[in-house]
Amino acid sequence: MTTDGCCTALIRKLEHFKKLSDEDKELLANSVAKTVEFGPGSDIITQGDQPDYVHLLVDGWAGRYKLLQDGGRNIMAFLIPGDLCDVNVALLEEMDHSIGALSACKVALIPLATIRTLMDENRTLARALWWGTLVDEAVLREWLVTVGSRPAQQRVGHLICEMLIRTDAVGLASGNSFDLPLSQQELADTMGMSLVHMNRTLQALRSRELITTNGHKVMVDNLRALTKFTAFDPLYLHQQAHKFRSLMQPKVL
Repeated sequence: MTTDGCCTALIRKLEHFKKLSDEDKELLANSVAKTVEFGPGSDIITQGDQPDYVHLLVDGWAGRYKLLQDGGRNIMAFLIPGDLCDVNVALLEEMDHSIGALSACKVALIPLATIRTLMDENRTLARALWWGTLVDEAVLREWLVTVGSRPAQQRVGHLICEMLIRTDAVGLASGNSFDLPLSQQELADTMGMSLVHMNRTLQALRSRELITTNGHKVMVDNLRALTKFTAFDPLYLHQQAHKFRSLMQPKVL
């Protein structure tokens, strides 16, 4: 399977931190050994695995998750094109959680030895990849606050704001809309809610005229109102924060 263009979204994401040279981009592109495809509901990596490759999401959405004792699962993060699923395994060597395909996914495989060489020999790429890891950790901290402290409507609205920024950062949003290829059950698993509660929450956000949904497409009808309603601050994403902060400021008449 061709690996052409596999690193386009990753490069776009990393360049929110630091401009990459043509040589840096070529090194990333040449690091991909092959690509594989996964169907919805299948595991890309399972807890306890010792992967020989770092997995880069090229197409589709995936989720980090832990299985619960009752057979349910807790989704801890969404992964979209441009996200490295398991770059830390280059140091930790064993997965402490699973990564599952939430939609049909295309994944580029980068050999561990190649990642280690890149990080040892190219300071720019090492700093950029470390930045990406720090952003992932910032997202996890924000999700902990969201699930633990925010009411249901603000919880889901906050997630929608986040995913709008993240998809826009890698060229996957159109205006104030983006594709959310997830079921309501998967959203409920993420937000710590029942399926019925998730359905009612989405209905409430639509009735407030904050969002519109059409199949898997989510449109933010009033971004200023949604960010105010959810007290959303994009700082933790470190991606295009200035663009969204300007929308939260009151207009000067």
